[in-house]
Amino acid sequence: MKKSFFIVCLVILFSMTIFSAPKKVAYVINGSLGDQSFYDSGYEGIKKLEKDYDVETKLMECNFDPSLYYPNLMTAARWADVVFVISYGFEEELKSIAEMFPNKIFVNIDTVVEDDKKIISNVDFIEEEGSFMAGVVAGIVTTMTELPGINPEKLIGAVGGDDDIVIRSFVYGYDQGAKYVDPEIQVKTIYVGTWDDPVKGKQAALQLYSQGVDVIFQIASLTGAGVIQAAQEVGKYAIGVDSNQNSLAPGHVITSMLKEVGKSIEFVFKQIIDGTYKPGTLYKLGLKEEAVGLAIDEYTYQILPNETVEKILGIQKDVIEGKITVKEYRE
Repeated sequence: MKKSFFIVCLVILFSMTIFSAPKKVAYVINGSLGDQSFYDSGYEGIKKLEKDYDVETKLMECNFDPSLYYPNLMTAARWADVVFVISYGFEEELKSIAEMFPNKIFVNIDTVVEDDKKIISNVDFIEEEGSFMAGVVAGIVTTMTELPGINPEKLIGAVGGDDDIVIRSFVYGYDQGAKYVDPEIQVKTIYVGTWDDPVKGKQAALQLYSQGVDVIFQIASLTGAGVIQAAQEVGKYAIGVDSNQNSLAPGHVITSMLKEVGKSIEFVFKQIIDGTYKPGTLYKLGLKEEAVGLAIDEYTYQILPNETVEKILGIQKDVIEGKITVKEYRE
């Protein structure tokens, strides 16, 4: 009886993945820093880990070069105890390498990559909720014809870096938010096909503005910097993304839809440190978890009156409390 109990305990013990306190953390991204948005937000979280937990970190930028995806991720897996990765374009490579290093921690950010052995955990932002709020802002602003640059047409726009499931989720939420304000509002969208070309972003924005759009939600990383430049040049409005971009063109960026990549990294790492982390976990983070939301600051109040901002925040509160349901694109 005692022998059987001892064997059962051993089986349970060895079936568990036990992680020691990590000392090395890698951040592998398919793009590069300098976007003042998505990738930079994640890197802020990585640098915070250095400060708060005294860990060594390494940044691996792939610069959208597919030939770098596998070797950079392999280098990170060999070196680090924990690998945070933005794996757009190299999901299969991530699964393959994770299975080679089952005792390492792999956390994929912003998409869901499922491996058979449940090694990879995923942070899946409910971007529809944050984008719903961006749509609410755009919907309200496009009806405020007393503002400079606003025309009577109920037409708003979006510029996406690529036509993929994540960006479609943004647009889906954005459209819901605008139609919550006024069902007659229409959304025109251009998918540029690049994440690091502000010139193309500007061209797309100018095209939309010329068609009667007066507010554009940029969902295009560094490409979106061109959208903000265009808004400033023609006296129209933009909404930033991922990080607070309100200060990039004062008077023209109404707000930014925050996707707190850095905070999500901190959130997962805290679980790793306190021993509650489990491989293969799917973290779904939205407005309630403060993982997405709006950047409301002095630049917002330069454009919108107090009562309008209060109305926007009231709608956001209703979403958080479940009084307003935002549908997910993947449903």
